[in-house]
Amino acid sequence: MTTSLQIFNNFKKFLIEIGELSYFAGRFFKEVFTKPFEFKELLRQCYNMGNRSLLLVSITGFILGLVFTLQSRPTLMEFGAESWMPSMVSISIVREIGPVIIALICAGKISSGIGAELGSMRVTEQIDAMEVSGTNPFKFLVVTRIMAATLMIPLLIIYGDAIALFGSALIENLKGDVSFQLYFNKVFDAIKFSDIIPATVKTFFFGFAIGLVGSFKGYNCTNGTVGVGEASNSAVVYTSLLLFVIDFIAVFVSDIFFEL
Repeated sequence: MTTSLQIFNNFKKFLIEIGELSYFAGRFFKEVFTKPFEFKELLRQCYNMGNRSLLLVSITGFILGLVFTLQSRPTLMEFGAESWMPSMVSISIVREIGPVIIALICAGKISSGIGAELGSMRVTEQIDAMEVSGTNPFKFLVVTRIMAATLMIPLLIIYGDAIALFGSALIENLKGDVSFQLYFNKVFDAIKFSDIIPATVKTFFFGFAIGLVGSFKGYNCTNGTVGVGEASNSAVVYTSLLLFVIDFIAVFVSDIFFEL
């Protein structure tokens, strides 16, 4: 009986949080089109998110290309199909592996950072002070961060995909004696617009989810400094789960439209 009641309470709490997150997202769409527009803060957030994540995305993409090629090459060699390596790697990275892996990395970096930053401002009453002074903290703090994440995550993912393809080309050059020019010629021959467009569109939703969940958790932080850590941790967990849900929906929808 106690276990059933606990499950019911957890499910009820989850539904309430989904409702609060939906209301939070609705407030964002209302505020984003109203004046004043905080362009300077938006540019600052874009620079911070992109600059601070660039090295991490570079290392992740490069290792992703290296490992994926090294793991796939022996299997393709057994069937004498190593010439298919550029096509297989490029389509896999551009369509699915690159966007998801790099989005998860950015969720751990950016979403947790937003949650911790806004959570610290909430518990130290800086947000309350902004409201008292007549400033709209939601507009200045939340809208700018969600917009910055929505704009920067696609750029980081495209950059990470390019680095991953370079890492794959490096392995093919060293192990298979394939020139970079030949490798990338095969890559561009294999990739079509039906691969690039859905993969690019869903990265904007990834960025929106990363910014939204991190801002929601930080802006509504409670329980003092302990709550800051909880907000940062839960932001990563919820964002990672939401990214997989968005990815499934994006793949399902793109399969319907591009198979017609």
